[in-house]
This record gives sequence, structure tokens and C-alpha cells, in this order.
Amino acid sequence: MNETTCFHCGDVCDEIIQHDEKSFCCYGCKTVYELFSENDLACYYDLETAPGATPKEIAGKYDFLTQQNIIDKLLEFNDDSKQIVTLYIPHIHCSSCIWILENLHKLKTEITDSQVNFGKKTVRITYDASNFSLKEAVLLLSRIGYEPYISLEDYTTGNRNVNRSLIYKLGIAGFAFGNVMFLSFPEYFQVSGFWIEQYKVVFRWLMFAFSLPVVFYAAQDYFISAFKGLRAKILNIDVPIALGILVLFVRSSVEIMFDLGSGFFDSLTGLVFFLLLGKFFQQKTYSFLSFERDYKSYFPIAVTKILKGKETPIQVYDIKKGDRLLIRNEELIPVDGILINGNAAIDYSFVTGESETVQKQSGDNLFAGGKQTSGIIEIEAIKSVEQSYLTQLWSNDVFEKNKEESFTNLTNKISKHFTVTVLTIAIIATSFWLIVDASKAMNVFTAVLIIACPCAIALAAPFTFGNLLRIFGKLKFYVKNASILEQLAHINTIIFDKTGTITSNKKSTANYEGEQLTMEESALLKSTLRGSNHPLSRTLYNILDEQNIVTLDSFEEHVGKGMTASYHNNNIKVGAATFVGHQEEAKVLNTTVHISANNSYKGKYTFYNSYRKGLSKLFNNLKKNFDLAILSGDNEGERENLKKLLPAKTKLIFNQKPHDKLEYIAYHQKEGAKVLMVGDGLNDAGALAQSDVGIALSENVNVFSPACDAILDASKFNQLDKFMNASKSAIKIIKWSFVLSFIYNTIGLYFAVTGQLSPVIAAILMPLSSISIVVFTTVCTTFLGRKLQ
Repeated sequence: MNETTCFHCGDVCDEIIQHDEKSFCCYGCKTVYELFSENDLACYYDLETAPGATPKEIAGKYDFLTQQNIIDKLLEFNDDSKQIVTLYIPHIHCSSCIWILENLHKLKTEITDSQVNFGKKTVRITYDASNFSLKEAVLLLSRIGYEPYISLEDYTTGNRNVNRSLIYKLGIAGFAFGNVMFLSFPEYFQVSGFWIEQYKVVFRWLMFAFSLPVVFYAAQDYFISAFKGLRAKILNIDVPIALGILVLFVRSSVEIMFDLGSGFFDSLTGLVFFLLLGKFFQQKTYSFLSFERDYKSYFPIAVTKILKGKETPIQVYDIKKGDRLLIRNEELIPVDGILINGNAAIDYSFVTGESETVQKQSGDNLFAGGKQTSGIIEIEAIKSVEQSYLTQLWSNDVFEKNKEESFTNLTNKISKHFTVTVLTIAIIATSFWLIVDASKAMNVFTAVLIIACPCAIALAAPFTFGNLLRIFGKLKFYVKNASILEQLAHINTIIFDKTGTITSNKKSTANYEGEQLTMEESALLKSTLRGSNHPLSRTLYNILDEQNIVTLDSFEEHVGKGMTASYHNNNIKVGAATFVGHQEEAKVLNTTVHISANNSYKGKYTFYNSYRKGLSKLFNNLKKNFDLAILSGDNEGERENLKKLLPAKTKLIFNQKPHDKLEYIAYHQKEGAKVLMVGDGLNDAGALAQSDVGIALSENVNVFSPACDAILDASKFNQLDKFMNASKSAIKIIKWSFVLSFIYNTIGLYFAVTGQLSPVIAAILMPLSSISIVVFTTVCTTFLGRKLQ
């Protein structure tokens, strides 16, 4: 009797429900199909046959999501009109899952965005909270077969979404491997008499039984990956592994069924066990080495804490609940808090993707990730900082420029041709031995596939880059991810900003020329400078005498030009001469900041720059391998000084607005240059985003910029050449790892092709090659780290 399966979920239909000439097992699946059809999403079923999951009875299950205290714990962002939540979806398993979950806005117009993290099996949903609720979002997901797993305990402990399947598979493979090895002892030692005669068949069938869960459960990921790759017409790196496992199993099964031998169940279970052990070792090690972990708290990002009237910079991970924080113009809010003082105009584009500013009043809640855009505010922290959340902002797809789109990494380049080559060799060698000696043909085919396992190639890049990321982090150079390290190695042009990048704000001095400011004007100037993060503003703020700080009525910063502010009946302009309405002399030899108060020009501060320690030596070292340029928004007053400090042919370009810097980089990229931009992360945000790699220099200020790809502590600026050289050395380490792997494979393939290597020995040598590559890359990168120190 033919069984009818559900068109949506693929389960056998106990009760058949017909609709549109299709069969469904329940009304839930039928409802999901109708939802998709009504919203032009029926092509979902083209991606995979029966991709859905049967919706469960969920009436009343999520009533607890109407309680505000629970909603507040689950929401990532909430400003009443817009809410964001990240939900764990255990059923995410394929491309069709990603497709439908990222098209939720077609099912509900109130959902403005949904992003899937396939690795973590999560979906991040942004929705209009005025017409839609968290409960409705969860019910919608449940109705279409993607019921989320919600545990408030897991949310508070931070241990949710732990995938233990690899541990279970490793345990089963290890248990089977140990028992099969034990049962194989009589065969190994060729025991005669009672054991081999009476129990030989029993032992062999027991080994067969132990191999079944190993092949059909523990090794299933390799088969699934290989199948999906083949279906997409891609020969991925798991194809030869899956084929090797399959050949070993089929051949061993045939041998015991027809009493031709004991088979290779010991090699089979050992192969899968070592493969999974390698994967587990890689996963745990890479999780430890990965940049997305705890040592993010080393970020050189500080925020100003107000304690007993004094302003003190503290690192963000030291923020505690109840701390009073000062947030300047263009600074990110590092923690959730309550607005105490000031005019808050918050840009939540880093969180929501929408650039409209939100006006907030005293007493309103402010959320981490918002950027203050209208002067200075004071907030009271209501939570301690979550570094992982700042990291999430840094790598958020909302403002990710996808610099890696055209960049093919080393492993992919090689593995693309690796599988085809191995399969070709296996087929040719097997065909040869079928003609010469058919008894060796299967041995040769199996041994070739096993000995040429690409695990060593797959491990080389993750372990090299992962360890180097950890080492860089300890040395206060924080790189976003491994692909940025890979791109650093291909840089041939480095462009520096001047003010706040090659100059040190802490050592600069300034002289005032002009009409003396009144007490009110001096207080207004100090309060205006207090609200800005521009390097010159911070320098001048620290130089000026103490004044009574006032809460400004208005504040506006014009990037690359200056600032305007007002308090009661007084207004002030601070910035470039033309910005404040003054005609500057034709030739100015130094950087100047001009001031006008109440539409009357007052005077100017002339800055005498102090360049960073080791600047000249750094540029001379970099000049050997890179084209260098300095793009400055200041005038040409420092040209002669820089010519003396820097090597010949260093390009010096002045009077550059932020947009000019971006265009300069774009032009050189079209000419084939791979550009690294080093800036202060504030005025240089556009240039940092445009460059192939953008590094923001941080000098104990909160200018955290998601536009950058790395953050370099200012104290390590003079070591930039060493970091660049280390990234190039990492590529060499990976290439040498590939060379070692190819030497292993070439020698192994020679013995395998000539019929001198049994699958048993091949299965032992294969994991040893992987372990040796891991040891090699770890030792080499550790040695690199010591050279950096």
C-alpha cells in the first residue's frame, strides 16, 4: 500500500487533507501552504522537497509573552515604535529555511527586517511595535513550522543554543571504535582454534552492528554536506570524505556477508572518530581563538564617567549599574540607560538600519548602540556593558559593506580543484588495477580517498588566522575577523589621516591670538568643546582653564568644518576661518581653530603639533613595501616639518574634506591599489568604509566606529609595520601548511596508487597529517607573536 506524504512537511499522512490538488497531514501544514501561496512565496517549495516542519498546537502556549517584564528581558532593542528580538530556531537546517525566514516581511508587513545566522540557528527580527507584538512574531514563526526555543533562564545565563550533537556523535563513534578494535584482536593476532573458529562470524557481525550508528548517525553530516554540494553542482571538500566512508562500509559489509574477510570496520569507525575528533578539536579551539569571545573586553574604548563632579575616562567593561556617564556628540551609547540631562537626538541606524534620529526627553530609556548626534548628554546606566553586543554592532549586516565580496580566500581556491583531482586519481588508479590485478582495485580506491583527505588543508587557515587574531588582541590590535587579516596581507598602499592619527592629542599645545573672551564666552567655549570628539576639540578642551560647565540650549557639529552652540542669549562658532565668517591670511603655517561669539570674530588658537613617538622610523620601515600618503583636513602649515620627518616620495595632501578622502581612495582602488586607511574613526568614517581595510586609532576615547575593520590602540601605533608583516607571514604559514599537506598526500598517494598502502594504515596516517598541520600553524603563529612582543 502506497503511503501519502504531506506536501509541506513530508510526514506520512494519517489523515489526508486535500487542497489545490495537494495532500497535507494536518490543517497546520495546509495553513502554512495557504500563507505562502497568498503572499507569492510558493517558490519556497522549489528550494527543497517537503522543507517545512509540522506546526504544533500552540494555543495559549505563548501567553506569557504578554507580560512586560518578560518581554523586556527578551527584547534586544525597544523604543516603543520599533522592537528587535533574536530568537533561536532549532529547525533551521537548509537554504529554504534561510529563504523563508528572511522573507517574513512578505507574510507580515509590520516586520521590516529579518536576518538569519545559520551557524547559530537564530533569526533577528525587527518589527513595528505599534501594530505587532513579540507574541505575534513567535506565533507566526510557529505557524510556518519554525517554532522558536525560548528559555528565560538561558537568556540570563548566556548559555543558550548549545549544540551538543557533535559531542553525541563523537561519543557514539568513540564507543563503536573502541569495541570494534577489541573485537578485531583475534583477526589482528591471527588467533587459531576456539576463538577464531567458534566466534569469528559473531565478532564480525557485531562489528557490522557497531558500524551502523557510526555511518548512519555519526557520519551523517559528511553525507548531507556532500549531497547538498553535488545537488548544487559543487564538489565540496566533504565529497571525498563521504565517498571514502561509503566505500569502506560497502566493501566491509560485502566481505562479511560473503565470508570473504573481516572487512575494515576498525578503519571505518576509527576514520569517523578521528574526523569528528578533529572537527571537535577545531571547533573548540577556534571558539577559543575566535575574535567573537571574551577578550573583546580589551577594546580600547572608554567612556567618561561623572563622579562627584569630576569627569574620569573608564573602559566600557568597568561600567556598573547606576554609573553616571557623559556621552559626547557622535559617541555610541555603550549601555542601556536613562537620560538625565541634555538634548538627546539618537541615531539608531547601527541597531535598526534606519538613520532617522529619535528625540528623547529626560527620564526616557536609551539603548546601547544608539549614537548621540546633538551635543552632550548625561545618562545613568541601568545595565552593565555587554561586550558581545558591541561586537554584534560592529559586524551587523545593516552597515556591513561586504568588502569580502570579490575576495576569494586561499582555502577555497585550492579546495575547488582538490576534490576533482583526488577523484580523478582514484578512478584512474582503480581502473588500472581492475585490469592488472582486480583483487587490489578496491584497496587502492579506498586508500586513495582516505589518504588524500583534505582535513589538513581545511584546518590550516582557521588555526593560523585564529591564533593570530588572539595574539593581535593581546597586543591591543583588534581585528574584526580572519578575512580582514587575509586582506591586510594584500595591502600595497597605506593612507594616514594627520590630526589625531600621526599627531598625539595629549602632547599638543596651542596659543591664543585675538580679543579676550568674557567669562560667559569662555564657559560657553569650554562647554561646546566638551561636547565634541574631534581630536582638536579634545586637545583644546584639555588645555583651557577650568570653567563652570553649562547645559547648552543647542549644539550642532558640522563634520570637517566646526561647531555651533548657544546658551541663553549667547551663541558661539568654533572651527575653520570661513566657517566662523573670518577671512584668513593667505599663508598660514600652523593648524588653527577660530572662534566667533554672538556673530563677532574673537580670535584663533594656533596648534603646535606633537607627532607620535617612532613616527619617522615607522614610515621608513613601511616605505620599503608600501606606497604611503597623508590626507589631512588641515592647511599646509606642517608640510615642511613632515617632509623632514617622513621618507621621500611620501604623498602629502592637505585641505581634504571627509568626502575628498573617500574619493581619493576610490580613485586609487580603480587603478588597482589595495588601500589601508588609518584614521581617528570619527571624521574618517567614510574613508575607513571605502578602503579595503580601515583601522581606527583609539586614544582612550569612545570613537568606536562600525565602519572600521580593526581598532589599534594609539600606544601601539609605532608597531603598525610589524602587524602588517605578521599578516603577510600568516599567509606564508598557510602556504607552507599546504605544501606540507601536499607532500603528505603525494607520498601517500604514491603508496596508495601502487597498491602498497592498506586502508587501515591510510586511516591512521590521515588524522596524523591533520594534527601535524595544527601543531605547525600554532607553533609558527606563536613564534610570530613573540617576535611582535
